[in-house]
Amino acid sequence: MNFLMEFLLAFDFVLSKFDASLFVKKVEGMILYVLVYVDDIIITGNYQGSVDAFVKILDSRLSLKDLGELSYFLSIEVSSTTDELFLSQRKYVLDLLKKARMDQAKGSLTPMATSINLSQHVGSAIENDSEYMSIVGALQYVVITKPDITFSTNKVCRFMHKALDQHFKAIKRIL
Repeated sequence: MNFLMEFLLAFDFVLSKFDASLFVKKVEGMILYVLVYVDDIIITGNYQGSVDAFVKILDSRLSLKDLGELSYFLSIEVSSTTDELFLSQRKYVLDLLKKARMDQAKGSLTPMATSINLSQHVGSAIENDSEYMSIVGALQYVVITKPDITFSTNKVCRFMHKALDQHFKAIKRIL
């Protein structure tokens, strides 16, 4: 067990049942959340004083570099108001469009035509399977902030092992 995990458990944090990188501490109406991803840590909670106090304790053990209020994490842009939290992957998507050489393409109103019937038997083989897999993998990550592309993205995932030209056209429409 690594030092940070031992430290958090010693401070009565509980490892989330749903996410192995999330630790939660609840005490008399106060909640602290610590999300750990490699060497990045997000600390938040319902009382800023509790968050600040815990950050000081953690800093005394780990010498943290406080980057201030969360604005960007794992290619996700974060902004908030007092009542809401907004997540966006605008830069990630723009970079993906550039990588796919589609940054000048005209957008589509829907991520997949209702008339399309993707098949593994109809169409020509594509030249670059790895490009297809890379774009589809990136789309799977974009689904986090754009749930409207989930169905279409899942559909094109079925053809990762043998993508055809019709599948490549489908991912271009999603983009």
